[in-house]
Amino acid sequence: MGLPSEEEINVAYDQGRSAVIALIQKMFMALAERIEKLEDRLAKNSSNSGKPPSSDGYEKPAPKSRRKRSGKKSGGQVGHLGSTLKMVAKADKFEVYPVNCCASCKANLKREKVVEVERRQVFDLPEMRIQVTEHQVEVKICPKCQHSTKTSFPPGVSHKTQYGKNIKGQMAYFHEHQLLPLDRTQEAFKDLYDQSIAEGTILLACEELAKKVEPANEAIKRQLTYEEDVACFDETGLRIESALHWLHVACTRLLTYYAVHKKRGKEAIDAIGILPNFTGRAIHDGFKAYFKYTNAKHGLCNQHHLRSFDFLKERHPQKWVINMDDLLLNIKAKVDIAKKKSKTSLSGKAIADFSTQYDTLLKQGFKKNPPPKIEGPVKRGRPKQSFARNLLDHLSDHKEAVLAFMVDFDVPFDNNQAERDIRMMKVRQKISGCFRSQHGAEIFCAVRGYISTARKNGQPVLQAIYDALDGHPFIPAFVLNSAE
Repeated sequence: MGLPSEEEINVAYDQGRSAVIALIQKMFMALAERIEKLEDRLAKNSSNSGKPPSSDGYEKPAPKSRRKRSGKKSGGQVGHLGSTLKMVAKADKFEVYPVNCCASCKANLKREKVVEVERRQVFDLPEMRIQVTEHQVEVKICPKCQHSTKTSFPPGVSHKTQYGKNIKGQMAYFHEHQLLPLDRTQEAFKDLYDQSIAEGTILLACEELAKKVEPANEAIKRQLTYEEDVACFDETGLRIESALHWLHVACTRLLTYYAVHKKRGKEAIDAIGILPNFTGRAIHDGFKAYFKYTNAKHGLCNQHHLRSFDFLKERHPQKWVINMDDLLLNIKAKVDIAKKKSKTSLSGKAIADFSTQYDTLLKQGFKKNPPPKIEGPVKRGRPKQSFARNLLDHLSDHKEAVLAFMVDFDVPFDNNQAERDIRMMKVRQKISGCFRSQHGAEIFCAVRGYISTARKNGQPVLQAIYDALDGHPFIPAFVLNSAE
């Protein structure tokens, strides 16, 4: 309700004192509701809602950790092996400092036998410079038939001058993995190797790498689509030529696949093609478009629920909220303990007890937050509800997805895997701004997905890049085996 019109005020005035009071009360109730909604919106931040940390601005909320103190001192713990710089058996270079005279009497010791050698080793980089290899093919003329014959250049040597795979690999490594902008990548090559490299050369190296890793990315996509029992999904905004696009990720603990699309919802998910054919359990944050795929089971990120509980505890505290928060964390603790004991599930009794507690808390919540009363003519669409009521509907409608981690230990408690995989993509945007073209964004997604998968499987990133440029991109063994 907005401010009453002059006609409404006159009508109330003619009807008497009670009508004026009722009009004023109605107006103030509407204003109070509107103010509360605005204050709720201002109170939301990355710690108590799904808003990203980048939206917090300079006045970031004080961090609130749910971790409890372990009581241990900081630093390495008892029994921790640690690591240190150790001497090698054979050094690459030797510097010998001979004893020529006695430090006491100054006698000549040049010809005396060395009785002991004390060693110290310094680890450092040799002088770095680009090495140029000239390939020469011979041309000979047959003395019998006068035919000219020459040998062939090796594969890949196709121009008068060109960069080799190692230096091209490092261009992609600095620009796509370490996220250096083009000008800083150029600066790095100038400082490290005294070599000036054009922006276009760096971009061509990245494009070549993207093409070389296509077989790996296709294998990863196939594995995620048809072979994985549990996979995490998420999406985030990405600007291309100043226009909003969406970066989508599908991943597991060992696999990562990125794709970029103009849309966020079903149109994009269909175009990417993983979730439409996925029959495992899809872990996500509850975005409605995901629930349209009924061939997959669903699992919800409970970290999002905990943040929603935090918001309600700060703005509209209710007992069921506190208890539901405690219940989810208690179930998680029991699951973690069972996993450490190598168990594959909780007992049937424990599952039933937790499920009953969950239902009881929902009933308490619904009783505390009844549906809104509809006054006046019925409007199209769903009537507006409070944040607490909407959350209760969500927890009730998707109970199985919320508690999936309790029944199946392969299901994570949250969707942090996807959020971690998407984080570096946001970092890249913060460093370099938006992408200049759709093609550039697709190259970045291809290279980063390959690198992420290689890292998850313990592969050195630079070597994985070299292997790809050499025509042998890294593909996890379990992916190759499942494809056979």
